[in-house]
Amino acid sequence: MPVVQLSAHFVRNAVCPPGKAKVDYYDSAIKGFILEVRSSGGRTFYLRYRDVRGKLRQHKIGDATAISYDKARQRAMRLRSEVELGGNPLEERKALRSVLTLAEFIRDIYVPHIQLHRRNFQSTLSFIKCHVLPRFGATHLDAITTDMVTEAHLDLRAKGYALAQANKLPILLKVMFNLAKKNGLPGSQCNPANGVSLFTPNNAKERYLSSAETQRLHEALSRSDNTQLKSIVTLLLLFGCRKRELLDAEWEHFDLERRNWRIPLSKSGKARNIPISDKALEVLKGLPRWKGCLYVVPNPDTKLPFGNLFYPWDKVRKEAGLADLRMHDLRHTFASNLVNSGQSIYVVSKLLGHSQLKTTARYSHLADETLLSAVDAAAKVVAPSWK
Repeated sequence: MPVVQLSAHFVRNAVCPPGKAKVDYYDSAIKGFILEVRSSGGRTFYLRYRDVRGKLRQHKIGDATAISYDKARQRAMRLRSEVELGGNPLEERKALRSVLTLAEFIRDIYVPHIQLHRRNFQSTLSFIKCHVLPRFGATHLDAITTDMVTEAHLDLRAKGYALAQANKLPILLKVMFNLAKKNGLPGSQCNPANGVSLFTPNNAKERYLSSAETQRLHEALSRSDNTQLKSIVTLLLLFGCRKRELLDAEWEHFDLERRNWRIPLSKSGKARNIPISDKALEVLKGLPRWKGCLYVVPNPDTKLPFGNLFYPWDKVRKEAGLADLRMHDLRHTFASNLVNSGQSIYVVSKLLGHSQLKTTARYSHLADETLLSAVDAAAKVVAPSWK
């Protein structure tokens, strides 16, 4: 264990004694700074130190042919300072090497997580494939910065995507990094999406069916080749549920005697109960059933839930003269009917299964219109005698 005064000259001329595989030359100025010289002629700089638990550690600084003595010495001084302050450079290097790329995190942790906790995730997987992986997939978690996310966010908008669609990128990355941090993964301590300013979309579509439109839709549904579509649309109007909640519904979740439908896992991530009205009960009792089939409104051919009803729905809505009507607007219509019948926003929120009352606030203007109609009706009674 020779102790020497390391210098650029010494490093260039240092040799391994005959008969030895290697020799370590300890610097007399910096504690633990070592030049390892091998019989092959190779030379490597190291810092040897004891960690906070007293265990002897050796941290590689670099090959003496790749970095200069001055650079190695500066690095050794910084590492020595870290050690004196309780740091462990070797463990920190191991931690850096263990940081996953975003693609690895998505594959190994995020996708299994959403498969377990979410019912519908295909659109998320599609978004990841198209917009996240091409840009960030090969980047390690700790290398993704707020500036990078902001740039990608703005690029989506520049390419013509809707504001809400562009916002999906920083929102999704924020969720991913929160999950990574929850799992204690190296490189996830800072969430790069936290500092990204989202666009403010004003694209909330509020489409409600009038009585005349409802009648036209009913007539068009009666002519549909899809024998289940009329029942599906009717139940969506009567329950105000999400389309996927109904299509995936199983008979075991319905208690027709107590008039209750229990949705085991809703969009909010919690189970919820929906009361069954007289009309809905009548429709449910009239639905066809198939032996061994679990589902309430299955595809008669496969006895499994419908995957996509766009084409039969598109045909029906066009025949009814309602080409702009989305199936999700049936849920809006349910909410509209509740408000216009005098129900409070709180009741509407509970029946729609919103986790936050502010989500239901979009229907509050309907309540204002109902109240306005009421005061107008009252004014008509008073008006003749006060002219």
